[in-house]
Amino acid sequence: MSFVISKQHKRFLYEQVITLVDDMVCQGTLCPGDKLPSLRAMASKLEVSIPTVKQAYQTLEAQGKVRAQEKSGYFLQAAQVSSSMPKRVKLPQKPVVVNKQQLIEQVYDAIHQPHVVSFGIANPVMVASTEKVLAKLMRRAMHNMGEGMLSYGAMDGLHRLKQQIAYRYLDLGLAVNTEELVITNGAQEALAIALQCVACVGDVVAIESPCYFGIVELVESLGLRAIEIPVCPDDGVWLSDLNEALLKHNIKACVFSTSINNPLGSFMPDIRRRALVELLERHQVTLIEDDVYGDLHFTERRGKPAQCFTSSGHVITCASFSKTAAPSYRVGWMVAGPHIAKARRLKRALSCSSSLMNQWVLADYLAGGEYDRHLKLMRKRLLDNKAQMVAALRRYFPSSVRLSDPQGGCVIWVDLGRQYSGSKLFQLAITQGVSITPGVLFSAGTQYESCIRMSYGLVWSEVVEQAIALLGQLLPEAKK
Repeated sequence: MSFVISKQHKRFLYEQVITLVDDMVCQGTLCPGDKLPSLRAMASKLEVSIPTVKQAYQTLEAQGKVRAQEKSGYFLQAAQVSSSMPKRVKLPQKPVVVNKQQLIEQVYDAIHQPHVVSFGIANPVMVASTEKVLAKLMRRAMHNMGEGMLSYGAMDGLHRLKQQIAYRYLDLGLAVNTEELVITNGAQEALAIALQCVACVGDVVAIESPCYFGIVELVESLGLRAIEIPVCPDDGVWLSDLNEALLKHNIKACVFSTSINNPLGSFMPDIRRRALVELLERHQVTLIEDDVYGDLHFTERRGKPAQCFTSSGHVITCASFSKTAAPSYRVGWMVAGPHIAKARRLKRALSCSSSLMNQWVLADYLAGGEYDRHLKLMRKRLLDNKAQMVAALRRYFPSSVRLSDPQGGCVIWVDLGRQYSGSKLFQLAITQGVSITPGVLFSAGTQYESCIRMSYGLVWSEVVEQAIALLGQLLPEAKK
């Protein structure tokens, strides 16, 4: 290093270390996402103490220039991406009939191939496994309950678990009666029940654009028509577009991720969420709230559920533990409000009941307080991973590529540019052992062919970094 730390200089030693790091950035020696030298290595090179370097790194972290990653060290913060956000799309003129199942099946086949680097599946629990704690709770439950644990549970769910969910809503300022709650097989079943509570075959429902493809497929499976409401990459659906659609079409329900959108990762502030609910209540349209990512926010506070703002019961909230605790447990729930009687009948007809064993374990997990500690760790690791993925995409992809700036969750939306096909890149990548999700899946129509969704909800490693580099190398072959 050409920079020499001087103990005779008037400035404190840690301030001189900060200047050194700033100079390395200016000279291009350090790039966004790069790891800084370890505390010990930097102290040895500069002949200063480890606490001096640590103070410098912590000051840089407080300034937002670097980030500390658990057990990995300090990394230069990724460049801000707000100036290159995905562009706003236009509100479509009419609803469409959905036909996406074949491509969705291809994507799921790719996700589950062995030895694939899977950017195509949103499974944030991978960053902080719950395997050991849940296994311990499972053994304890089996010991205490014996054969009783193998029986059918109550049709609408284990009361102990419903109590714990109600307690969590109370922390958000929402009083939920356990009699309004139905435990489901994941949020997908909750969404299916909610849609059937308020809409029939041929009806029009509003969905986000872009929208999680599981909802797109659900709309198709139920024989509904979709009108897509554009989503602002920053703070959720455009309310002006929604109002225009409500005036033009006989919309029966809106299915929106009011906290963290998948795939953009946008976060709707509480003030806009209140305005959304008020707008829909004026039109007497039900909001089906998909809140699976609400607890994985990067914002200072969690967004309040839309249930907090309804005065007429025109909100059904659907959520699950699949993104936060145990995907394979398939335990979700819905706050059905005035639709509770029909929701129970549909749940009984669809699957009778959800796994008693899994519900019991999750109830113990929540009651013991470990779940909240786990969420805090998950959010930190996901935020670290987001920064690393942004840095890698900036490093290996063309500078013209547009990226969303997720405010939570585990996925990032990548607009490759009109000359590229996300579907082609998907096909090329899977032959090389890398899975992504083509953007065209996130629309009921034909939009987003030039986009892809990538998950940073995995354990970061050199293999992951190399997989992103490979995608960049394949991109020229994915031109339309």
